[in-house]
Amino acid sequence: MNIAEFSKSWVNTNLYPFESKYLNLAAGNMHYVEEGTGETILFVHGTPTWSFLYRNFIKELSKNYHCIAIDHLGFGLSESPKSIPGTPEWHSANLGEFIKKLDLQDITLVLHDFGGPIGLAAGIQNSERIKKVVLFNSWLWATEQEREAQKIDKIINSWLGRFLYLNMNFSPNILLKKGFSNKKNLPKKVHQQYLKPFPNKNSRIPLLNLAKSLVGSSKWYQEQWEQLHGLAKKDWLILWGINDSFLNLTYLEKWEQRLINSTTKKFDCGHFVQEEKTIESIQEIEIFMKK
Repeated sequence: MNIAEFSKSWVNTNLYPFESKYLNLAAGNMHYVEEGTGETILFVHGTPTWSFLYRNFIKELSKNYHCIAIDHLGFGLSESPKSIPGTPEWHSANLGEFIKKLDLQDITLVLHDFGGPIGLAAGIQNSERIKKVVLFNSWLWATEQEREAQKIDKIINSWLGRFLYLNMNFSPNILLKKGFSNKKNLPKKVHQQYLKPFPNKNSRIPLLNLAKSLVGSSKWYQEQWEQLHGLAKKDWLILWGINDSFLNLTYLEKWEQRLINSTTKKFDCGHFVQEEKTIESIQEIEIFMKK
């Protein structure tokens, strides 16, 4: 497959100055960036973001570590196959294949949003390769009984939800902004990098598919939660935005109850801690890596 097919002229190379790499997976060509040497840190994004979310982390941490950040298929600079399930189960299988093909070892996983269940499920399947976990706002348990999730699911699976996602680019256009507690932390030039990967209806289908999976994959999340015991014993760093419009502090409490070897740092910000508390988050990861 011609890599040039996936090059995007819209990428702001001042903000995201990395060489693009591609790995051919069974489901399609996955874009990733790879910078630095040392212990491996693998960054996994959620929705509606891509590896751009971790650009400043890569710039800084690659001075001492081997940093890899992927784009899920259908996101960022990765291929968007014509017919994809787009569930977290599917994305997790792709990530697991990526880890094995590159033969990554002693990995510190850095996870956020849907990247939590995606990355942790891949980690469960490759637990001998995982050394540590850094978790931003996320979850890994059944969602079908949660009232907020039920409300969102009802809208997403209606004609209105489909219209908003596919016609109005609702996820990066509206929901992304809602995830910031201070909108000044989302300047236009940065917001554009989250909007540009989804220029038309077809390109937005992966966003809709993941949104449907918030409750649609509830049983699968719970299965992963019940299999987490191996990973739960490893060292964890939880970096949590306490003003999250989507995931409130009860989510954090559930993580803290489960993870016996975890350290938590709370930040006065929204869902996208990486954008609102960039320097502070990087510093915490640096301390955690040196432990």
